[in-house]
Amino acid sequence: MTTQHDQDVADLRAFNRTYTRRLGLLDASYDGSPFTLSEARVLYELATRTDPVAAGIVRALGLDPAQVSRTIKRFTERGLVTSRESPAHGRHLLLSLTDEGRAAFSTLETNTKASIGQLIDGLHPLRRARLLAAARAINAVFEGDAPPAARLRGLEPGDLGMVTARQGFLYAGEYGWGRDHEALIAEIVARFHQDFDPAKDDAWIAEADGRMVGSIFLVRGEAPGTAKLRLLYVEPDARGMGVGQMLIEACVARARALGYRRLDLWTVTTLTAARKLYQRAGFQVVEETPCRRFGQDLVDQIWSLDLTA
Repeated sequence: MTTQHDQDVADLRAFNRTYTRRLGLLDASYDGSPFTLSEARVLYELATRTDPVAAGIVRALGLDPAQVSRTIKRFTERGLVTSRESPAHGRHLLLSLTDEGRAAFSTLETNTKASIGQLIDGLHPLRRARLLAAARAINAVFEGDAPPAARLRGLEPGDLGMVTARQGFLYAGEYGWGRDHEALIAEIVARFHQDFDPAKDDAWIAEADGRMVGSIFLVRGEAPGTAKLRLLYVEPDARGMGVGQMLIEACVARARALGYRRLDLWTVTTLTAARKLYQRAGFQVVEETPCRRFGQDLVDQIWSLDLTA
């Protein structure tokens, strides 16, 4: 049986095959130049760095030191590169392109830009936008050294719609809840906006790696001194990062700061992971009722947290 990991590997390999074929990266020469792809990369580093050394190029490209050394030797023999001893370290040679080398690089850059330009100009604007967004995302993933960390921020334009859409997609996919649930989320979000009072309400968006990965809302309740925790969710690929706990802690702290004495929330027993977070935060079940919601037989639960304890 094919696992998700196997499918992920297959998807990335398929991308590699498509990318190398469309850009001609397997050709003996790169963009019609007399250079292979690895030679073109070394030439680029030589042209865009100030007094580079071979070791720096090796680190930048992740190539074998012997391969870089042979490439620089060939460039030197062809009159493209010259070297001089480093005044700071006599064992290191500072490399630079000759006039001929700079001319070769200029030609290569012109041809490469034209080739890439021709590729993207031939795409429909929708596909071009998708391609460039994916390219930027891939670049950001591989350039980031530290693991992604979540942070909380306030609401920004577009967030209310995103919260509605993401919860609609996720709960439909994970639990089979349909448009009735999405309509309920949209109603809660719209009411939050219409009745918003900064002295009584608040909301947080969790972000990681530049995208929304969760949300939580604090709204005033019907009874005096009571608030409600609403619209908690965490994206599947951000679970295990502590996002849910971070959101709940922010909501509870803000409820206390606003002077609320009790914080209530509604959930259903199906949402096991969320219920564990509520329990860990000190909430307790105060009411439980079987119901029919979103086309399914569910069990409603009201949880409550005493903020004066």
